[in-house]
Amino acid sequence: MQVMKFVADRKTAGVWSMDNNNRVLLILTLGVLMGAIDTTIVLLALPTINSDLHTTLIASVWVILAYLLVIAVATTQFGRIGDIYGRSKMFNMGFGIFTIGSLLCGLAPTIIYLILFRFLQGIGGALLQSNSGAIVADTFEPKKRGRAFGYTSLGWSVGAMLGIILGGVLTTFTGWRYIFYINVPIGIIATYLGIKYIRDNPRIKSRIDWHGMVLLTASLILVSYSAIDMAAEGVSQMSLGMIVAGIALLILFFFGEKKSRNPMMNLGIFRSNKILTYSILATFFMSLGYLAVVFIIIMYLQGIRGLSPLDASLLLIPGYIVSSISAPYMGRLADRHGARILATLGLALMVITVLIYSTLTATSSLYIILAASFVSGIGIAMFFPANSSAIMSNADREHYGSISGLTRFMQNIGTLCSYVITLTVASLAVPRAVAFEVFLGTSKLIGGVSADFLDGIHASLLISLAILIIAAALSYMRGGSRKNAGSINRWGK
Repeated sequence: MQVMKFVADRKTAGVWSMDNNNRVLLILTLGVLMGAIDTTIVLLALPTINSDLHTTLIASVWVILAYLLVIAVATTQFGRIGDIYGRSKMFNMGFGIFTIGSLLCGLAPTIIYLILFRFLQGIGGALLQSNSGAIVADTFEPKKRGRAFGYTSLGWSVGAMLGIILGGVLTTFTGWRYIFYINVPIGIIATYLGIKYIRDNPRIKSRIDWHGMVLLTASLILVSYSAIDMAAEGVSQMSLGMIVAGIALLILFFFGEKKSRNPMMNLGIFRSNKILTYSILATFFMSLGYLAVVFIIIMYLQGIRGLSPLDASLLLIPGYIVSSISAPYMGRLADRHGARILATLGLALMVITVLIYSTLTATSSLYIILAASFVSGIGIAMFFPANSSAIMSNADREHYGSISGLTRFMQNIGTLCSYVITLTVASLAVPRAVAFEVFLGTSKLIGGVSADFLDGIHASLLISLAILIIAAALSYMRGGSRKNAGSINRWGK
């Protein structure tokens, strides 16, 4: 009887553990979904925000860039803080700050207040992003992480899709402020669930490297801000000086990390772990190359084909739907067979997508956009779960937060630079102010200007194609490891 009771208790514990893991996965997916919604939902509302708050288009663009800048800068530090003080605490704090920031954004009386509150919202988003991957690694054993990352990838795809739809619908029927208010009830529920169900990780005994944190933060702010300024205003002595100063501080940071007793980043793990290094680099180049393509195609649809921002974005929704449906399945494939080939094939499909887009002319059938979107959706679903699983499965437990934060940092820097590449390339073909109007969907190009802009689009697609080929090469060159799979696999890992 005692044996039977022991077995029954074990089964009950197993069921509870499984259920709780699924609850944690649901909460993490909600966090990713909220962040994704706010990445795309604002884009469609910018013309309305610009009109309602009586500001300029360039100032309105900072509503997007402020959020991206904070996330890009803060994710590395917040991941490290999560390692030391508790990842669940930092993650739940992120939900709270993000929710409060969303409420304040909706209440903002002027463009300056809106930009400042977007900074606050970005701090919450950075706390969510930098600790979510580490919590997945804490919660799920290596052979089940691909599935978990598949569902978080689903959250990103669904969130980006909802952002496009809700951005158009809410802005049209209720006003732009409701694109921020919609986060409030979701954030309150998710914060409650996170506090209740996400268990804290074993904390590492370490101290924060304040000297390194200050140097890295200052470096990233200088480099990121100068890149944004170049896209918005063009190259100037100030922007060049900021980039040089930022790079100098970054060099000082790396030298200091080698001597620090409690470094923010253990740089030695990158020298000894090729899979980890190449997987993180593949994340950066994928974000840099492919997200620029999305922005470029939206500018093509708005500036040359004359579509509204909502109609232009709706043509890309099939890709999000395909990615949402297939991401969990691709994650399970990564668990069984490893990440190397699956992630590389995903990047190869993105390369094919760019090749399809490069055939566009001023009169091309819009079905080409739908076909390319479908191919890209499968590629995204293959790449993200497999690559994320490879990264976390090859990181040491005490560095989960740091590695998760660094991965998100590289992804966000890629996203930020994608905006810069898109606007910079567009401004080479048309005046910078016109490029912003096309980007926001408030202007259509005609005649010779349209032809010049199309030439610029083809040139920028070639740049993105080269970047994605580099990402695919890095993904394949990462080599093989069994840490990420439950058994020996037959897909080259």
